[in-house]
Amino acid sequence: MWVYRSNEVSQEPVVIYDYQAGRGRASAEEFLAGYQGYLQCDGYSAYEGIDGIIPVGCWAHARRKYDEALKAESKNKGRAHKAISFISKLYKLEVQAKKESLSPEKRYQLRQEKALPVLLEFKVWLDEASDKVVKGSYIGKAIKYTLNQWPKLIRYIEDGHLGIDNNITERDIRPFTTGRKNWLFSKSVNGAQASATLYSIVMTCRANDINPYYYFLHLFKELPNRPECNDDFTDLMPWNVQLNFDYS
Repeated sequence: MWVYRSNEVSQEPVVIYDYQAGRGRASAEEFLAGYQGYLQCDGYSAYEGIDGIIPVGCWAHARRKYDEALKAESKNKGRAHKAISFISKLYKLEVQAKKESLSPEKRYQLRQEKALPVLLEFKVWLDEASDKVVKGSYIGKAIKYTLNQWPKLIRYIEDGHLGIDNNITERDIRPFTTGRKNWLFSKSVNGAQASATLYSIVMTCRANDINPYYYFLHLFKELPNRPECNDDFTDLMPWNVQLNFDYS
């Protein structure tokens, strides 16, 4: 199950679950055909080389590598702490932007003025540290991952609409993962696709702060009255719906 989401500052957020038979690049290419722009994701190689797509890295994934190094290595934790301190400075700026409700344009300016110097300093430190660590160690792997992903990791400062990570999408994935443990698997492709459709609607409702139960009631009331030739459902999108049901 592939999950796609509009950016975190979107005023009309959409969450789409897309069932595919595999995890290969062809699945992402099929869904993203015709789209040109940024795609924030983890370091999975399937997103590389898709026409029109500009991959953006996830700092949460990068930080996780250093957290693993802290837990796994009993000695020489200084470098892991140092790397985390750099990343923490970047996240503090994001917290500041949210507290001040900065527009994407203002957030871009903040990042250029304050995040960019931190990133440049971090890069110098990474280059120096990479020659001093054991390549197969946890800290060595963390530094290598960060350097390999660096062009994508720093891309978020190019546009204020981009997030510093894709945690918001990972939170959308979690309910499906939790539910899958309960029902184990779908019995058919049709069943998996039906699940994808339902999850897309429910999670889009949640992203728009709408109760999905009452939204479904609204759809069941309105859709039967629509002419069969009318395929314009703009007014039924969650951000355009006014729910007037009695919640009592």
